[in-house]
Parts: sequence; structure tokens; C-alpha cells
Amino acid sequence: MKRVLIIAGVVLIGLFLAFLLFRNFTKSASPEATAEIEQNGLHIKVAYSQPYKKGRKIFGGLVPYGEVWRTGANEATEIDFDQDVIVAGQPLDKGEYSLWSIPSQAGWIVIFNKETGQWGTDYDQTKDVLRVPVIARKREKPAEQFFISFAPQPQGTDMLLSWDDTEVVVPVRKRDK
Repeated sequence: MKRVLIIAGVVLIGLFLAFLLFRNFTKSASPEATAEIEQNGLHIKVAYSQPYKKGRKIFGGLVPYGEVWRTGANEATEIDFDQDVIVAGQPLDKGEYSLWSIPSQAGWIVIFNKETGQWGTDYDQTKDVLRVPVIARKREKPAEQFFISFAPQPQGTDMLLSWDDTEVVVPVRKRDK
């Protein structure tokens, strides 16, 4: 019995070390980042990972058109709103969501999903809270690494999703109570 416990302990330690090595490897290829804004009393925080282009065709290639994308790398991107908002003209309650998207050449669909904490390929459409169409435009200078930023606007901000030669504009405005 003692021998079985020792073997089980060694196996568990080995699995834990393998997990740490795998995590470090994926984080080095796509480091963690945070985008945050406090604008006119509105606070938004996005936690995500930043993949690199590395000479690859991104949209319509690595990230296929018409399919759900984790909007980053590694774990699912998470976004937190400190108050009720209007996203691309649609109401969204304050709270934390996973952020997904469906890229296309004509425009994107941005998805807010109530499930958080999952790996970025574990998407459950039944937990979608909001899907909104948004504008995608061409960037003047391609971005080697995916990043999320904010452009302050009256009554809120535009969240910008940028990678390669694409920039997606997600309008977020304060919602009147």
C-alpha cells in the first residue's frame, strides 16, 4: 500500500511539473496582457493573450473566416464591465464575460459569453449573452502581435481589436439607468 502511494505521489508531481512547463511554453509564444480604460466613469478591463503573426496569413488563414475565434490565444479572453453598457447599440449588463468573435471579410460578430475561466477552445454557444455585428477596417501599418486597446469617445469608448492588417471597432457606451 505504501509503495502505491509513493508511485501515485511521483506521478502527480510529474503531471504537475509537465503542466507548468506546458503553461510556460504557451505563455512565451503568446504572452498575457491586460487592456484597461477608465473613461467618464466607465471602467473596462480585458485580460487576454497576445499571439504573434510570425509570417503567417492571419484572418482567412490561421484564424478562419466564419468560425468562432477566442479573440486572442491560450485561455479564453475575459472582459469585465463595472456597469451596464451598450455594445454596438445593444444592452449588456455589468459583469465578467468571455470574449469571442467570428471574423469575416465583410465585418465581424463579437460575442459576450457568460462562461469564464475556460481554455480558449472550450466555447459553449448556449452560454452566449450577446452577439453584435461590428466594423472591421484595414490598418495602415500591420500589427505583428495581436493587441486590444481603447479609443475614448463621448459617453464611452471604442474597444479596438488589432492584428496584422485588420482593426475591429467595438463601440461601448454607458447605459442610462
